[in-house]
Amino acid sequence: MKKLRTKFIIFMYENSQKQYRKYFKKKKRQWQFNEEQLLSFKQDSLGRTLGEFYKNHGFRMIPKMENHDVYHLITDCSTNIQDEIAMQYLLFGNGKRSAYLLGVLALGTIVFPEFFKNYLQAFKKGQQMKTFHHWNFEELLWQNFDTLKDFIKQKETPVFY
Repeated sequence: MKKLRTKFIIFMYENSQKQYRKYFKKKKRQWQFNEEQLLSFKQDSLGRTLGEFYKNHGFRMIPKMENHDVYHLITDCSTNIQDEIAMQYLLFGNGKRSAYLLGVLALGTIVFPEFFKNYLQAFKKGQQMKTFHHWNFEELLWQNFDTLKDFIKQKETPVFY
């Protein structure tokens, strides 16, 4: 039964993501780097880490969706279906709002209710991280990956005047 539910979610994703990019990402441009070029970045950089992620998983970059793959690296969410949904909960906790994200949360919760506790933990994790969902990670590809990841994972501290 779980296999059927997983196939359903994959079907929904494959049939919606092109429309999502077309209608909701039309002003966004795709990155100017490809998977091979990312592998030429400095060893400990975000760019190199992302290139290795693509190579190790056999993935290709999806135009205008490159930040999504960086989110996997920063959040330590794997690419299995339940972790994909958990990552959307984390992004919701981090402040991201979109109709597509809300649809994923609703559908993921209905299709995989046994993972709701994990999803709630991911939501809380997102609340504890610096707000990063709106960053342009293409501009940060040269940065040290571990330093960037540690910076994002630190809870924002309030400033008192």
